[in-house]
Amino acid sequence: MPGTGSNGSVTRSTLRQQIADALRDEVLAGRLQAGREFTVKEIAEQYGVSATPVREALVDLSAQGLLEADQHRGFRVHEYSVADYRDIVEARGLVTDGMFQVLATDRSTHRDPDNPRVAAAVAGVRRRAEEAQRAAAAGDLTVLIGYDLRFWRELATLFGNPYLADFLHRLRLQSWVCAVQHLLRLDDLRGRLWSGHTDLVDALMRRDLPTARSIIAANDADSVALIERLAAE
Repeated sequence: MPGTGSNGSVTRSTLRQQIADALRDEVLAGRLQAGREFTVKEIAEQYGVSATPVREALVDLSAQGLLEADQHRGFRVHEYSVADYRDIVEARGLVTDGMFQVLATDRSTHRDPDNPRVAAAVAGVRRRAEEAQRAAAAGDLTVLIGYDLRFWRELATLFGNPYLADFLHRLRLQSWVCAVQHLLRLDDLRGRLWSGHTDLVDALMRRDLPTARSIIAANDADSVALIERLAAE
């Protein structure tokens, strides 16, 4: 690691983010399973870096609800129950509905789809939606999670506020971490994963709040029912 100074700080910050991103991907892919324990030293040795950026990355992931910190034993992947999943889905639904309500009632230019800047951003969100739908149709869980998170992050940033966007991103991360441990037990995920992203974008661009709410409610109900069934098997 570089020594003190701005370059060293930037490098450490970059490493911190890279390690956090890599470990988050491992959890979301199910390769780091719920309950798995590890230490800062183990991760530092695995990535060939010093302990400081690793510790910072693990603390970041703990703050996001993906890991649990134990002062004496290190860290472990958080274990979410089916009840947790139901609560998380309910919470993200409330946040999403608030975001939709703002879109339906706020006519300011920075949310107006006729504004060229907004139109360009919406086009980007729609591309994420199309990519997520293709992954869902193919049953590619890892790819779907990546595009789904980007879709909601960009949508929330465009039509919500940064605090709502961050909170919704955290909730969606947690819900995927919980769902993955069950979904990976299915041999074929084609047609089992939500693929209504573009329909949702279309409804929001029409400011059709009832349809947007209906799309989300149907997805949430289906996903909770699927996870409950898989957990009971």
